[in-house]
Amino acid sequence: MKRLLLIFAVGAIVSSCNNSDTKTTATGGDTTKTTNAALADAKASLPEMPYKLDSAYKNWQTGDPQHAVTVMKGLQAYENGDIAACMNAFGDSVWVGFDYFHKTMSKDSLKAFFTQGRAMYSSMKVKMEDWESVISADKKSEWVTLWYKEYTTDKKGVTDSLDVINDAKMVNGKIVVLDEKTQHLGPPPAKK
Repeated sequence: MKRLLLIFAVGAIVSSCNNSDTKTTATGGDTTKTTNAALADAKASLPEMPYKLDSAYKNWQTGDPQHAVTVMKGLQAYENGDIAACMNAFGDSVWVGFDYFHKTMSKDSLKAFFTQGRAMYSSMKVKMEDWESVISADKKSEWVTLWYKEYTTDKKGVTDSLDVINDAKMVNGKIVVLDEKTQHLGPPPAKK
């Protein structure tokens, strides 16, 4: 029995010496690895990827859910036609990307852009399907993604429905990038 305990003790010492890069800290019964160790573990556990990334894999972790609240409140205000309230979610300079449109805009320019866009619709309804808030393991990049359906009726009475994915980059609790992807769900509009 003493020999078995000695073998386990030596094994534990050797193991702890070999894992000097993977420091751990106990928090409430959980063990979390430091950022560098977590990134190294993520890279080590990944299979060979068919495409190479320009920058290192960020090993995304669950982010602050309050960021998702901020993005959804901005969307909800837009849905309700309250552009002033919508703008509370945005930073002073925002890169926006929509189908065939990509531009960095000041907050005032974005407000005018959203006002003009929302004025085209007599009604809009959003049905949220899911959301995710993530942060990179190095804590340098935070994003919120929303998945939802959007139902609109324009001023001429034409209705449309879309599947929408919004990716919003967050800096200091505000949206600084809004990248939207859409897919029309209904048949294409009739040609005139």
